[in-house]
Amino acid sequence: MRMKSGLLGLIAAAWVCAGNLPGRALAQDVSGLWDFADPAASEARFRAAQLRAVGDDRLILETQIARSYVLRGDFAVARTILLGIEPSLAEAGIELRVRHALEWGRSFSSSAHPDETQTHVSRETARNAYLRAFALARDARLDDLAIDALRMLAYVDSAPLDQIRWTDMALDLMEQSAQHTVRRWEASLRNDRGNALHRLGRYREALDEFRRALAVRERSGRPASIRAARWMVAWTLRYLGRTEEALAIQLALASEAEAAGAPDRDVYQELEYLYRSRHEHARADEYAARRDAL
Repeated sequence: MRMKSGLLGLIAAAWVCAGNLPGRALAQDVSGLWDFADPAASEARFRAAQLRAVGDDRLILETQIARSYVLRGDFAVARTILLGIEPSLAEAGIELRVRHALEWGRSFSSSAHPDETQTHVSRETARNAYLRAFALARDARLDDLAIDALRMLAYVDSAPLDQIRWTDMALDLMEQSAQHTVRRWEASLRNDRGNALHRLGRYREALDEFRRALAVRERSGRPASIRAARWMVAWTLRYLGRTEEALAIQLALASEAEAAGAPDRDVYQELEYLYRSRHEHARADEYAARRDAL
């Protein structure tokens, strides 16, 4: 689905107009309660936090409980929770209204949705919600949430050039923002941009983005995230025909993942491809078997 250039221009112009407005602190910091790999445990933390929360803060936590159900694929429960918040929105603060719109959009279109659920109606519903979230966050200078909305628009408009346009807007905002929390988006945005370039066959440009994402991940010090970023670099090196470099990285990743007790199916698959390209079929079969055993 193609994105209208007029809409892009309108939103970009709005950002320029809003650029000098002061930022606001978010009312409720929810990031520390999230473990996206364990939505159920995250829900339990949100519910515990609600016992001490009042007003908008309690309902902001409720939006995150809805998101936990999106991540578990239970979109109907997520929407029921969000519908329960709607009567409070008329008198709510901006952050709650932004988060409600974001999660309403995510309940219709996100990375958690199977492709067969992505109808024209579901995408349009999500797009409208994300645009509403963006507009509200833009006007209040909630830059972190505005970037979140822009990133989600790239899930709806999934053609690579459209994804690059949305991602570039998010990166521009991140670079211009004085709010330190927005820097957390850089690795994800670079990865998104790299994936879109990869889909276009622009592998050298994709490699540049993946290397920039890796540099950010390395500063974070989280081993699993660093390994994932290194995998993206090696994957792209294979597409560029730089087999020896890709092989060295993937072999190191296999050893590290095994040592961490988390053997990686995607690493084994890449090793199969790399060894087959070298006509080392016995080694390729070995890694294919390891992949299939997981």
